[in-house]
Amino acid sequence: MTGMPIDADRPIRLLIVDDHPVVRDGLRGMFAAAPGFEVAGEAADGAEALVLAEALRPDVVLMDLRMPRMDGVTAIRAMAERGLTARVLVLTTYDTDGDVLPAVRAGATGYLLKDAAREELFHAVRSAARGASVISPTVAAKLLGQVRAPAPEVLSARELEVLQLVAGGATNRDAAARLFISEATVKTHLLHVYAKLEVKDRASAVAAGYELGLLVPGGGRPR
Repeated sequence: MTGMPIDADRPIRLLIVDDHPVVRDGLRGMFAAAPGFEVAGEAADGAEALVLAEALRPDVVLMDLRMPRMDGVTAIRAMAERGLTARVLVLTTYDTDGDVLPAVRAGATGYLLKDAAREELFHAVRSAARGASVISPTVAAKLLGQVRAPAPEVLSARELEVLQLVAGGATNRDAAARLFISEATVKTHLLHVYAKLEVKDRASAVAAGYELGLLVPGGGRPR
């Protein structure tokens, strides 16, 4: 799911989606008290989230997964199909690969657990707003534990470097600066990564990288 760059001079507009009122209240209070964020709206399920995402055009949607009427994965997929540009950051208590992979493949920009620290959540939202992929270290470890077939040579050395930077939250511009190459070259490497890993976007590539053992939580290459 893609979107326009966020203007650094205005707050990041959030849509909070969770079927538990106490969770929504807590998140609203947390972000309302922090500079640089604006809670544009709240939804109690995926169906309501879809309506509000179209009406409010938030920058980032904090999406729970297991909700009545319409679950989070279905809502994420529907948002992508409708061309909505909001980044979706999954915020849930579920970290199994059966939850993570469908959400990422549906179009989620990132995946975070509800036990994340306040600053980790703020960082994840800021990263999601600028298009960076964010996957909780705990979730990354789970994905690594579900390795299907280690394939350390499936990517070239440069493609793996780009994937590692993306997994660390780098944008194309960040990666280009770190590797002393152009943004166009970074995009080309990413397209090759997508094709080789059979994915469609950055978050899916990162998830697949962990699942295949190409990435390890905390950075670096597998031993």
